[in-house]
Amino acid sequence: LDMEEIRDLTVSMLNSGEKLELSGFVVDKHSIGGVPGNKVSLLIIPIVASTDLYIPKTSSRAITSPSGTADTMSVLANVKFSLREIKEIVEKTHGCIVWGGALNLAPADDMLIRVENPLRINPRGLMLASVMAKKLAVGAKIVALDIPVGRGTKVADMADGERLARDFVELGKSLGINVKAGITYGGQPVGRAIGPALEAREALSALMDPSSASMSLLSKSASLAGILLEASGISKQGEGYDAAMELLRTGKALSKFREIIEAQGGNPNVKPDDLPIGTYRHEVIAESDGYVTLVDNESLVQIARAAGAPTDKGAGVILHQKQGYKVKKGDVLFEIYAERSSKLSDAVNIAAYSPPVMIEGMLLKSYP
Repeated sequence: LDMEEIRDLTVSMLNSGEKLELSGFVVDKHSIGGVPGNKVSLLIIPIVASTDLYIPKTSSRAITSPSGTADTMSVLANVKFSLREIKEIVEKTHGCIVWGGALNLAPADDMLIRVENPLRINPRGLMLASVMAKKLAVGAKIVALDIPVGRGTKVADMADGERLARDFVELGKSLGINVKAGITYGGQPVGRAIGPALEAREALSALMDPSSASMSLLSKSASLAGILLEASGISKQGEGYDAAMELLRTGKALSKFREIIEAQGGNPNVKPDDLPIGTYRHEVIAESDGYVTLVDNESLVQIARAAGAPTDKGAGVILHQKQGYKVKKGDVLFEIYAERSSKLSDAVNIAAYSPPVMIEGMLLKSYP
């Protein structure tokens, strides 16, 4: 498809359904995906909603990943609402994190996705139209686009990421949306947790105590939120990141997140330890001293899904050692969590066959 055809397809998708009409200035964010543990929406939405901006985040459930944003948020609150209910939530709190599959927003897009997924195809023209139709349907004027680049992601390299960013920016201009793309590092998971409940715990912990949170989670969240703050004029150019971090440090983002949780029917006083995780666990330890030279996203996804994620919300993986870390023999590399012993056994077997954490000089197996 050329750009004119993509624009026409986007408008047709938009006009196939309803639209969310809000009284405030609406912004949004979207990730191309492909990186496990990418729970940044649970930080970005409350950061942005703490300002005068409105950010109604409609998200998908996982198809091939261990957890989609809607799966993670569903651990904390209800994510299935009508369009009228979403309007009420956002008018009250300025933000929401809900499942888009329950809505009639650009439904033609959903029909195409149901064809694409089993065929494992994702044509660029359809992807562009799909994302922008959904953003138009919620009334977004500015969109922060997360394009992860790196081994195992959907975007092969920086050059491909820049081409995709240019396409989105050009399409956005033709549709009246200001698209700001952030090309991000996607070579290993964001944070340490992979799987719905584990990711919800990590996101909530980061909001409660940013000083002890994973820097990859904080930095990516603040960077993308900062893009929206700057593009909307809430922050001056070059000051969006610091403004977002300040909203985290002062607890304003946490207060807003609890407000959103309550508005979506969850417990606003929930603590990370209140969220149940799998009782069956297995630790994988380093068998020698060395440095982590590779973290394999695809292998981690396979392990987490074999453990039961996202269907079993308490299943997943906690990654203790990331690329570049120095480890000693006996250190825990990662933990696998499952709700059923059979699932744990499956995940452990995959971890042994396809190790997701490689240590320089590590003997993988002795044979015979």
